[in-house]
Amino acid sequence: MGVRPPLWTYIKDVARRGPFIRVLGTSTAYARNQNTYLGQLWAVLNPILNASVYVLIFGMLLNVSRGVDNTIAFIVIGVFLFRFVEQSVNGGAQSIAKRSNLIRSLHFPRAVLPLSNVMSHLTTLVPSLVVMCLIVLGSGLLPGYDPVPLTWEWLLLVPAVGLLWVFNMGIAFIMARLVAITPDLDNVISFVLRLTMYASGVIFPVVRYVNELPQWMQGWTTTILEYQPVAVYLYLARASLMNEDAFLQDPFKWWLGIIWAVVFFVAGFIIFWRGEERYGRD
Repeated sequence: MGVRPPLWTYIKDVARRGPFIRVLGTSTAYARNQNTYLGQLWAVLNPILNASVYVLIFGMLLNVSRGVDNTIAFIVIGVFLFRFVEQSVNGGAQSIAKRSNLIRSLHFPRAVLPLSNVMSHLTTLVPSLVVMCLIVLGSGLLPGYDPVPLTWEWLLLVPAVGLLWVFNMGIAFIMARLVAITPDLDNVISFVLRLTMYASGVIFPVVRYVNELPQWMQGWTTTILEYQPVAVYLYLARASLMNEDAFLQDPFKWWLGIIWAVVFFVAGFIIFWRGEERYGRD
């Protein structure tokens, strides 16, 4: 503790602990709901209940998803995947601040903590994705909705979630470093996440409301809202499941999704590594 190793040495040290990161992540995911009656079922029930509330209020009562062919699928995909982002950000922010005793008692690269935290949320996301896909399929059977065909493009959900996972690890690194240095930031995260949710089109296509802004704001506002990372990953997932021809419609967003994932992961890892000697001492 108190020494920052060279970057390459640090990378190899973290890579050697890959099995430990997986075990710590899966065990944390299992322990999260073990004291409840329904246990691990809550990993699936929570996003379903959240999505149901948003579908009822925004999709049916307020009808803010106008112009969307399948409101249920649109909102469900957005809520399920944004929950993964939200959990990764909050978990990354607390991964150092709430593990100070472990950090002071054991010697290991501190990057293990935010990585294992995101891994734990990925573990709970996987069964949720199965339920999400079933809901999307079932929505096509409801009156007033077109059938949702099961095509090969559904397989594109796997790389879309994989890119989101890499992006979330980068965000977790950044949040872990920032909150470890300035604990007060932990109180601001919920407000930033709420703004991100509405600005990313989680429950309604926010870009379609840009036309109500002054004309001089519409161009750059549309670009920011459409190509910011969370909005890109939601688009990739929706295009894969909602039969929107993900490759032909906007292949640039796949490249952009790769760029966002790599940039945030590399930058986040370096930012976190630069504070390695301070974790557990501040």
